[in-house]
Amino acid sequence: MNILIIEVTLRASWVHSLKEKRMIVKSIIQKLKNKFNISVAEIENQDIHNTIVIGIAGICANSAQLDSTMEHITTFIECNTDAEIIDIQKEDMKY
Repeated sequence: MNILIIEVTLRASWVHSLKEKRMIVKSIIQKLKNKFNISVAEIENQDIHNTIVIGIAGICANSAQLDSTMEHITTFIECNTDAEIIDIQKEDMKY
């Protein structure tokens, strides 16, 4: 069993309020949950309107599936939001 942990930092420079940010965050979180059946939450910088930090966790059967899932999640985020990805930190644990 492998545990997938990803922290994605996005910049939405056009966002000028926390209300606008919430709409973007809720949308991408719900899309990720529906598509990949993973746990997703905004984990940092909730009070900064143009920075979004999303934490993602999931369980994969093997390391090949883990690598594939990481790649698909990253691509999905790039394609489904106008926000710019500025950092991705990936970690995997094997049990």
